[in-house]
Amino acid sequence: MPVYQTFEMLQRQKAQLRDQVQLHSGIQLAAWFNSGDRVTNFSDHHTLSLYVAGGYDTWHKTAHGWRNGGAPDRFCLMPAGTESTWDLRADLAFVHLYCSETQLRQLAERVWDRSPAQLTLHEKIFSADDRITQLYRHFLLSCDWQQPASQVMLSSASTLLLTHLLQHYSDVQWQLPQVRGGLAPAVLRRVLDFIETHLDQPLTLAVLAQEAALSEFHFARMFRHTTGAAPHQFVMQRRMARAHALLARPDLTLTEIAFQCGFHSSAHFSHRFRQVYGMTPSACRRAQS
Repeated sequence: MPVYQTFEMLQRQKAQLRDQVQLHSGIQLAAWFNSGDRVTNFSDHHTLSLYVAGGYDTWHKTAHGWRNGGAPDRFCLMPAGTESTWDLRADLAFVHLYCSETQLRQLAERVWDRSPAQLTLHEKIFSADDRITQLYRHFLLSCDWQQPASQVMLSSASTLLLTHLLQHYSDVQWQLPQVRGGLAPAVLRRVLDFIETHLDQPLTLAVLAQEAALSEFHFARMFRHTTGAAPHQFVMQRRMARAHALLARPDLTLTEIAFQCGFHSSAHFSHRFRQVYGMTPSACRRAQS
């Protein structure tokens, strides 16, 4: 797995790492908190940062002096090869997404089925974008990063974020390809069978797309067209349905059921189950008996 210089640099600063996960694609997410720190960053990879809380007294050094403009839901895009200096004079909670030039180019090739002659991201500081905020808050920040059951949601949201950056903050001005129609019946059966037999594993968008022999972009849209649900939503529905059925087996503990359905902690399993069924797994089991 790649090592990201910005991540390594922040670990040497006052910044506190709250959570982090590296996806199977190699993309890394990191949740940070920092305050009363001055940071200079230069890296060979891209960094997308969303301010989650605070940031009002965060300053960025420009050629014309220090500039302030941070706030919750503001984002900064720091392309590879750019240097930036920051003065964090008060509390800031933020989430970073790190990806390499190679990963971004490969994504562009998978989505558009062609390779850009040149791929340059545009630096953005203290900017606002409702789509980026939505993908962060509704997907990346709404799940437990350490749970295998969250992998398909994290990988899907990361792909959507990077595709959005390519469309709106790069020199690649291609329109998203039109995806018409859904999955062929045989392909759909193969994917659904794969999901059912691997619910205990950390399914990712890339793995499911590979099973369908499609790019992640095309698979996600064709799957939704066919089933009416995004891949991560469908997988979670199947995990919950499997869990509900397994609760009827008194020989299985709740922890064993959680593991069989792709959860590494019974607490996270219980939380998700209650969101869907309105009761805890224990209460559901008592109601079934």
